[in-house]
Amino acid sequence: MQIINLSRPVVLLIAGLVGLLVSSVGVKSVLASANVLIPEPGRPKRIPAYFDNNFYQENVDSDLLPPGFRFAVIGDYGDNSQAEADVADLVKDLAPDIVITTGDNNYPDGAAETIDINIGQYYSDFIFPYDGDYGPGALENRFFPSLGNHDWVTDNAQPYLDYFTLPGNERYYDFKWDLVHFFVLDSDSYLYRSDEVQADWLETNLTSSESRWKIVVTHYPPYSSSHHGSKAGMQWPYVDWGADALLAGHDHTYERISPPGDILYFVNGLGGRSIYGFPSIIEDSQVRYNEDYGAMLVEVNLGEMRFQFINRQGEIIDDISLEKPVEYQYIPILLQANP
Repeated sequence: MQIINLSRPVVLLIAGLVGLLVSSVGVKSVLASANVLIPEPGRPKRIPAYFDNNFYQENVDSDLLPPGFRFAVIGDYGDNSQAEADVADLVKDLAPDIVITTGDNNYPDGAAETIDINIGQYYSDFIFPYDGDYGPGALENRFFPSLGNHDWVTDNAQPYLDYFTLPGNERYYDFKWDLVHFFVLDSDSYLYRSDEVQADWLETNLTSSESRWKIVVTHYPPYSSSHHGSKAGMQWPYVDWGADALLAGHDHTYERISPPGDILYFVNGLGGRSIYGFPSIIEDSQVRYNEDYGAMLVEVNLGEMRFQFINRQGEIIDDISLEKPVEYQYIPILLQANP
């Protein structure tokens, strides 16, 4: 697994308990240390604990980071195929808190007649409100799609807008889940030029966000080595605006691109429709995969965001983490025992 260290520290205060036992023979220090366990998807880390009173110091094997969450990412998926069914089963096995899509949710033309068959049949457990034919839906919305070019074909994406209940104007929107602020774009057509209102909206909201992690989601990829290639109109200064990573689709492959001094870019379009090749490898392409369908799993906590691509056989194809420093300050609580 590759790890990339970022440089935005956060201070985490950890309270401890130090009991001072007073007796006729002097003073002894007793440390009562409680393990704070983080559930999956967290992983153990060795964290130093220091005390100001010179009585005790050691490294404590304990997860002291607050619990995080996990989300799945699928793209170019909605065509009611066996591959889509397999990826949907994989996503459910991964047990994400939410599902993000990188577009092309409803092939071939974004029609109302196919939308529930292509989406609700497989992902209704994550959708709220849900009024389709495949179960009761979720108790709260946990499915956050982005518009793709195929979704736009019928009535300028009206079936999509009728089917989902999303924040903002529903074409592009932002929302926060736990430690992450997501910015979901509508990259189709005229909206992806840098002088448009959507770019101004993204810059304003990205730069003002105080969330620990910031993720941009779009259909058209700024960078891609596959059939459709890189979209220059989507190459906005995301790093300057404060983003940590960008998730895209459109090309039916998996690819990770890491330009120097920039954020991580992912192309994730292997959700079920078809598979493309890599006719022209672009500079800074780090990982490419097109042998099978699959989904991404992203695990998040205060200090780390871990990205994996997993194919429908359960094989981990790519595994990379972004890490941000966490400064630990141990605050001892002193109790005076009765002699």
